[in-house]
Amino acid sequence: MFWRRTTVHSAQKISISDPAEFLANTRGAVNEVLFAWSERARQEFAGRVGEAIGYSLATPGKRLRPALVIAAFDALGGSGDVVEMAAAVEVLHTYSLVHDDLPCMDDDDLRRGRPSTHCQFDVPFATEAGFRMVPLSARVLASGAQRLGISTPVLGLIGTELFRAVGASGMVGGQVLDLEAENKAVSLEELKRIHRAKTGALITACGVIGALAAGAGDAEVEAVRCYGQDIGLAFQIVDDILDTTATSRELGKTAGKDVEQNKATYPALHGMEAAKQEAETRVMSAVDHLAQCGIDSELLGGLARFVANRRS
Repeated sequence: MFWRRTTVHSAQKISISDPAEFLANTRGAVNEVLFAWSERARQEFAGRVGEAIGYSLATPGKRLRPALVIAAFDALGGSGDVVEMAAAVEVLHTYSLVHDDLPCMDDDDLRRGRPSTHCQFDVPFATEAGFRMVPLSARVLASGAQRLGISTPVLGLIGTELFRAVGASGMVGGQVLDLEAENKAVSLEELKRIHRAKTGALITACGVIGALAAGAGDAEVEAVRCYGQDIGLAFQIVDDILDTTATSRELGKTAGKDVEQNKATYPALHGMEAAKQEAETRVMSAVDHLAQCGIDSELLGGLARFVANRRS
């Protein structure tokens, strides 16, 4: 098992300004929540499906998405323990990785440095485990909202934001567009549409969820949404770059898959240097959206720069 147990339990204890330290502490706090829920899943889904859920949730990751929830919550003046609500996002993200690796999708045998779930448990068990994680994430979200004392109407807004981001108009739809674009010439606008849906929609939702949970006003929520859209696009552009420049060991997944499958990517469409510049431009734009709304968050700015400078 890869769980790192920790005594960190509340957003206040991890609201620090250094992005690297913040991410490290977030991982510990989120991992603890995921551990508790994976143990429940093992009891409720007896046999290999429960084990596959536990294995998938235990796979080590950056936990960037829940970190964005917590950072936005803190930046907009939220108080209370938002970690469990943030962990719900990671459950959904994990489901997407399990299904993304399946042979019918990107067909990758390596994820976050160890065998993909379908390689460890076989395709039917991995497929079912992924599906089971969707309602599981809703339960984690509801539990986190109760912990924060969030009202039913606000929870409805948060749930709509989250599940719309992973549905046909977001991640799932983006994955379909991504598969359809293989071996085809696409325009820049088409590529942006794919990236904003497949990767950007969930990243965008993370900031919005944190802002809504904090009780932010409409203008602040919209500013955080724009911030998320920009860093979501930057994240996928950097992913495209790293697929070409990094090793499988650095990435924790198989490098070179985009070229092998002839996927539509920024480096393929515009070249490596232009792709790097676009990622930097998106990060600057993201931070500018916050500044224009008067949201002064060194941490959100640092996380945006982390997205552009990461090596995995």
